[in-house]
Amino acid sequence: MKFRRLSLLLLSAIMVFVLAACGGGNGNSGNGGKAESTDKPVTEATNGAKETAAPDDGALDHSKPLKLTVFSTTANYAGPQTGWFAKVIKDKFNIELDIVASNLTGGDTKISAMMASGDLGDIIVFGDDKNHYPNAIKGKLLLDWTQDGLLDKYGTDIMKQFPKAVEKAKVAFGGGSAVYGIGNSVATNPSGPSEGKDMTWGPDLRWDLYQQIGAPEIKTIEDYLPVLKKMQELEPKNEQGKKTYAFSLWSDWDGNYKMTLAKQFANMLGYDEIPDTAVYVKADEEKYYDFLSEDSWYMKSLKLYYEANQMGLLDPDSLTQKFDDVVAKYKDGRMLFSWFPWLGAANYNTAERTAEGKGFALVPFKDELMYSTGFNVYGGNGIISIGAKAKEPARIMEFLNWMYTPEGAMLSAGSGTAVPNGPKGLTWDINSSGQPVVTDFGWKAYTDQQNTQVPEEFGGGDYYYGSNQMNFSFVVPAMENPETSEPYDHNLWKTTLERNPSKLDSDWRAKMGVLTAKEYFEKNNLLAVAPQGFTGKEPLIMDKTLEQKNKQIGTVIQQISWKMVFAKNQAEFDKLNKEMHDKVNGLGYADVIEFSVKKAEELFEARKSVK
Repeated sequence: MKFRRLSLLLLSAIMVFVLAACGGGNGNSGNGGKAESTDKPVTEATNGAKETAAPDDGALDHSKPLKLTVFSTTANYAGPQTGWFAKVIKDKFNIELDIVASNLTGGDTKISAMMASGDLGDIIVFGDDKNHYPNAIKGKLLLDWTQDGLLDKYGTDIMKQFPKAVEKAKVAFGGGSAVYGIGNSVATNPSGPSEGKDMTWGPDLRWDLYQQIGAPEIKTIEDYLPVLKKMQELEPKNEQGKKTYAFSLWSDWDGNYKMTLAKQFANMLGYDEIPDTAVYVKADEEKYYDFLSEDSWYMKSLKLYYEANQMGLLDPDSLTQKFDDVVAKYKDGRMLFSWFPWLGAANYNTAERTAEGKGFALVPFKDELMYSTGFNVYGGNGIISIGAKAKEPARIMEFLNWMYTPEGAMLSAGSGTAVPNGPKGLTWDINSSGQPVVTDFGWKAYTDQQNTQVPEEFGGGDYYYGSNQMNFSFVVPAMENPETSEPYDHNLWKTTLERNPSKLDSDWRAKMGVLTAKEYFEKNNLLAVAPQGFTGKEPLIMDKTLEQKNKQIGTVIQQISWKMVFAKNQAEFDKLNKEMHDKVNGLGYADVIEFSVKKAEELFEARKSVK
């Protein structure tokens, strides 16, 4: 009898334990997420993965590796995440990532194929929220983060720091209650320019060569061509004897719409496109224009590149090469012009070159008005989601939430728009005064990413490919880190700005009268800041018929744009121009314009929500 009573007591205790474990709120969506209740303290797991405490019900089990497929429509790399970022998330979450990049494998065709398969992967990155994202929601391909309290339990930092981004997700795409993803580049600051030391666009030139030809005044965008020709004549080949060019284009960012690199000059005049529409909108005024109109800087850019090709300034490889090929040419000193500081300067400006006074730097034109993206408390149009068939969604939610925390943001702030900070203790650290400071190794890594080898204890490989390859900026790098009271972006740290400048920096600062490119535009009142608001309503979305029509039009525009740039003479350029307009008009361009104007009006309404 004593034995039986003891057995019953043991059995009862076991049942209570099991029921407690089962009732611990597993936070999954029925797709495999598992949270186990435990009273033991957080410890370092034997495999290096930390068990991260959940808000109410103990810790998630990190003992087994979790391999996740990340389908990114913005990534420029495909394959396993390697290097320092892989090491950090492996140690912290026991998570491994495999990147699938539609940019590199078929564009919209790849996206459509993935959607048709019914499985978009575990984590999905959408470049914008216009078509594929709402279609994925309608197709039940994305997980609702509110299901089983997933966001409440494992997204606490997102909920606390960025409630308006969650609000937008619910109202705009979740029927008022569901959350299928969160926007990129979210901020807590309500207004003002959100860029860091540099703006998103330039234009940047090889500053040393520009000075050597006398630094002629540049009044208009067209004035760059004769200046660049003189620079090319001064340095016709790089150190390896390969020919130099002003412009080197790539097509793998085009998707199935416009030529991507024909929009950048519009940004330098205060305008930006509304993705997948036919209008460019002024940042700080209720103005827009048809991007196929005669005065559009899309069309003017095609003419500019055509003329550059006629002058021998356009790289003939532009028709066939990819983005990585262009990066290599900047590194090798074969380029003279850069639309973006994160392209030219980031890849050419090594410590050795800048010490000699060589490198890319901002050379603005007189009429420039820089488009500036304001801070966005609602999050940008880029979206990160969890797949409906994702493995262990609770662990994924925990990981994504961490990317929005000071620790996660400090590690990768800048991914997608600038060189990320990287691991603490390697590329940066906190000094004795409590300030963030870039290490000597960090400066080497930031200026020569692909040629900087990371120590094995930090993940090995080169710094560039060790970065987060999802190509998604979680928080705005210029936002203040509450733990340091300085921006996340290492370029804006006080210790960085006070650091001994290189010969290139000293010369540029002396001639421009400012410390940074952003300061130049602010000081001279040359910024057009676009308020990032929200209408509080579901966004206008093209119906299927118009969407299909728009894709056909976009394909025509893209294909003929490339032909126009490489036309053999003016007559052929004009003929192709007429052919493009005739074809798109026949396909229903007027209907696309009508919808595009409504989207512009929607944008103007949204801006009014920003105080």
